[in-house]
Formats: sequence, structure tokens, C-alpha cells
Amino acid sequence: MKPASSLIRHYLQFKDLRSEEYAYLFERAAIIKRRFKNYEKYTPLVDRTLAMIFEKASTRTRVSFEAGMYQMGGSVVNLTSGDSQLGRAEPVEDSARVISRMVDLVMIRTFEQDRIERFAAHSRVPVINGLTNEFHPCQILADLFTYIEQRGTNARGVIDPGCLRGKVVAWVGDGNNMANTWLQAAETLGFKVHVSTPSGYEIDPHVAGISDLGCYRVFKDPMAACAGAHLVTTDVWTSMGFEAENEARRAAFADWRVDAEMMAAAQPDALFMHCLPAHRGEEVTAEVIDGPQSVVWDEAENRMHVQKALMEYLVLGRIG
Repeated sequence: MKPASSLIRHYLQFKDLRSEEYAYLFERAAIIKRRFKNYEKYTPLVDRTLAMIFEKASTRTRVSFEAGMYQMGGSVVNLTSGDSQLGRAEPVEDSARVISRMVDLVMIRTFEQDRIERFAAHSRVPVINGLTNEFHPCQILADLFTYIEQRGTNARGVIDPGCLRGKVVAWVGDGNNMANTWLQAAETLGFKVHVSTPSGYEIDPHVAGISDLGCYRVFKDPMAACAGAHLVTTDVWTSMGFEAENEARRAAFADWRVDAEMMAAAQPDALFMHCLPAHRGEEVTAEVIDGPQSVVWDEAENRMHVQKALMEYLVLGRIG
């Protein structure tokens, strides 16, 4: 196993990579997905091992990382706080020192961002954020690739990552980890986010970790936020860890349900996205999520493809 090095790249927040690196990842994701669809064997991570650490429950994150690693020729070790020392008294720094000596890559889905930052600071291998309370970079990576795939691909199947520049993304709902990551993506890739949240659930730009406050605009009225948007997206009203607030949130978010009227205010060819799981009738109507503008199933599948490109990049660097 290679020793600790300042050259190790982690992916803990969206802003950890530069715009040109994202252009490369989107191109690699398109190639990797095309190979997958054509049943072409591609195993650049043979004899490499991914440790997946889950301190929060998961469906899409586990399946996408595990299937993706196996498809690339590697193997996976799955750890939870219930079946390891992670949920006991061992410091996260010590867990990082031990686990990273035995694997080539670590994905962590946990609570506070500080926890994954501390792990990464003591890891000898790349660490990927599979979700924290503050950020969800792999999901936004998939969302952006999905937009490029749908709206930035020419007749020959060549993608244009630059198609994101100048676009408007409407975020309707909670100022949560997804919203924070959308702001980082806008600052990094040159588009704008229209944010509309109920009072008391706003985005904090300091938590979001952005310096360009011009990359987003706040709207009290969600309809106004959706006006002219190229992409409308939302999330559940009650994220994991906030279940005790469920009833209060239902009341506060009642006017922040994405419906056909909101989609009609956006661009005629606007897409709808949701990171899932979704609650039809709460944050989005069935008419929208199951309608022709929704790309949520492509979005979900693309988690696997972009994460395969990300793992390849963090372990092997640029290909070719």
C-alpha cells in the first residue's frame, strides 16, 4: 500500500476539484457509461479495494459504489457503525490510519462534515464523501452529468460540458446539503442557482463554503425562482436526522411543492430532478416526477457512472 502523501486527492466537497477536472470527469463518465451499455468489459481497478463506511442508511449510494467498483474489476469491503469499531470508542483518526493501510479508496456516508475531514486528514488513500449533513457532491456530480447528457450532447453523441455555463438551476425546498452543494457547483462551473426556501430553512453561504455570492439568488416565492430556469430540482422536506421536525416541516413547506405550474414557469424544455427517495404529494407531485420533463431515473443510474469515473481518476489519475 502506498504511503501517505500530499499528492493524495480527496473528494469531500464539490469545490475540491477545478472546472477543467470536471470537464474531464464528465467526458470519462460518458465513455464509461457507453462501455457499460455495450457490455464492454473495462476493469482498470483490478486488485484495488474500496472500503465503504456507512454511518447513515443508504440505497443508491451503496448500490452505485459497490456495483461500480465490481464492474471496474475491484473489490468492496462494506462497514457500518454497528459491525465495526466506528460506532464505539475508537477515534476516527485511528480508524483512518488502520483502514487506509488495507484498501486503496474509502467512501464515507456520515453525519458532520468535520468527521469525514478528520478521517481524510489521517488517510493514506483517497476519501470520497458519500453524503454528510453539509454536502452531497457525488449526487450533484450525477445531476450535472445528467443535464449535460440530456441537453449538451450532439448528434454524434459527443458531450459538451460547457453547456452548463450561464444556465439557471431552480432549487425549491430545504436549504440542506444538496442546496449547499448546488451553490458550490454554480461557483465552480459558471451557472446560477435560484434558491427558494421557507422562512427558517434558508441557505447559509458560510456553511455552503462559497465566496462568490453572485452565483445564487434568493426568492421568497418558489414560482419566481422557477421562472426561466433550465432545471428545477428539489429534495425531501425532512432529511435524515431531522425526523422529529417532520410535522413542523410539512406545515412550513406546504407552498414549496414542485408542481406542473412551477414547471410551466421554467423554460419549455426544462428538466426536473430529485436525488430520491421521493414522497409524491409532498415535495413534488406525481404529475411532475412521473412526467415527461423528469429525468430522475437517468439521474439515479448516473450516480454509478460518474462515481466510476471519479474513482478511476482519484486512484489512477488521467487516462490517456
